[in-house]
Amino acid sequence: MSGEKSEGLLKDKDIREPLFDWLEERYGRIRILEEKVIGRVRADVVMVTPELLYGIEIKSDADTYARLAKQVKYYNWYYDRNIIVIGSKHALHVKEHVPDWWGIISVEVDEKGCFDFYVVREATENPRVKDARKITILWRNELAAIQKRNRLPKYTNKSKDYICKLLLERVPPETLWPQAWEELFERDYSVYEEK
Repeated sequence: MSGEKSEGLLKDKDIREPLFDWLEERYGRIRILEEKVIGRVRADVVMVTPELLYGIEIKSDADTYARLAKQVKYYNWYYDRNIIVIGSKHALHVKEHVPDWWGIISVEVDEKGCFDFYVVREATENPRVKDARKITILWRNELAAIQKRNRLPKYTNKSKDYICKLLLERVPPETLWPQAWEELFERDYSVYEEK
């Protein structure tokens, strides 16, 4: 894939589409959700696979580490695995800013103008993920579909928090999470765009 550096620096907007193509090639079946609010920060990218939920933070050459500590805290609460994608400017110091279980992917544009992604460190299991936060990424209708699939009462008058807690208590994790990720694969934004 070819790309151009904006004003001499590789920026977030330059990286996204080539990154998504590379992730699809590497992981197979994925669904990308962009700019997802988690707590008090925004995750650049959420990658859904059939087995896991990944949080992906992009730190291009034009970015600084100013907000990263806060972002790391929230990413750790929401995602099974976390990855930071960095421009070459950050290659020497990124390990000082993310936990050992975070994956690190570097990106550069080669002399032919093609994006080159390199796995510096694989993402491993996130020991700080909180199921009660992770499940909140699902919309109310997606939670309802999981309730129905598991023959649980509808509880239409109950809050989303109540439904999340109910699912965590009554559906075994080995059943719940694959169903949750399948709902995310099928998410249809046009339902909300039409209203």
